[in-house]
Amino acid sequence: MTTDAGASRAEAAKTEAASELSDAASIHYLTDDNASFEKTEGGMLSVLADGEMHPAVYVHCSFPHTNRRIYLSIRTIENKEIGMIRDLDEFPPETARLLEEQIQIRYFAPEITRVVAVKEEFGYAYWEAETTAGLCRFTVRGGGGHTKLIGAGRLLVTDVDGNRFVIPDLARLSDREYRMVETSM
Repeated sequence: MTTDAGASRAEAAKTEAASELSDAASIHYLTDDNASFEKTEGGMLSVLADGEMHPAVYVHCSFPHTNRRIYLSIRTIENKEIGMIRDLDEFPPETARLLEEQIQIRYFAPEITRVVAVKEEFGYAYWEAETTAGLCRFTVRGGGGHTKLIGAGRLLVTDVDGNRFVIPDLARLSDREYRMVETSM
């Protein structure tokens, strides 16, 4: 048997939880009207949003492998979201270029154009590959999704240091290259 006071407390807790969920689900959109972006002397990005200056911010893409121009989260160093950009096309070209530059830095991932060698040993794969950034040698931890398909035939490889490499089309690999890569998938 519940008392009226107990029922009231339960109802108040439910209302408070719903309010917190609603606040968490609400998205503050940044537009050209309420946000102004600038490049700092150190090459970082700063934003004046809704009258508040944020001296260093990062751009996070909601869809980094398919569309880097929509739904961009602007966050502080502490990873607190300042707001979301719906589409870069809603900003002047110079602002869009600043944001795209930061996206390129954050999501830098050279494309692997040729797999020279992949040697597995003790739970690690030692890669040597020609990439759009030159010849690279890197180590990938075995298991745990460090090589994963991110689209039809598109493979993302993350090395032990967090560097990312992309094989844009597995079908374009030679049979020999594919067999080497397959051991890491």
